[in-house]
Amino acid sequence: MFEKGSLRPGEEMRAPPSFRNPFLDLIGAVDDGIGSDWARVALAPRPDLTNMHGKVHGGVLMALLDTTMARAAMARQQFSLSVVSIGVTANFLFPASGRLSTRARAVGGGRSICFCEAEIVDADEHVVAKAVGTFKYQSPPAAGSSLPESIE
Repeated sequence: MFEKGSLRPGEEMRAPPSFRNPFLDLIGAVDDGIGSDWARVALAPRPDLTNMHGKVHGGVLMALLDTTMARAAMARQQFSLSVVSIGVTANFLFPASGRLSTRARAVGGGRSICFCEAEIVDADEHVVAKAVGTFKYQSPPAAGSSLPESIE
């Protein structure tokens, strides 16, 4: 689904500050690239993000899949619109530990809906989880509605 080195030079963009996701800040995830219809988010897991087996909790994986696909959908519209998740289906394939990279791509849709797919890989390129999602476009956040920078 996602090949290393498949990105074109100069394709990357930045999300505007008003599109900042405080939940990604909370879990320690960081943007790892955004292009015209794709996004990547990276996470170096901490012990408080694990389950009783010492692996990254499925809820954290789900959040990574959902938010990275949302970023890909918004990138498709050059961040002129925001999105809300309508549905996300995920499959967990391999126990998650170590640095994780979530890769998402917008693969279809129209003016009001965007379809995306995503996967999480670990440092050894094991596919940890895969997902598909449907997102509804909406007006962007109001100016000044994001959290103050001091929360970072």
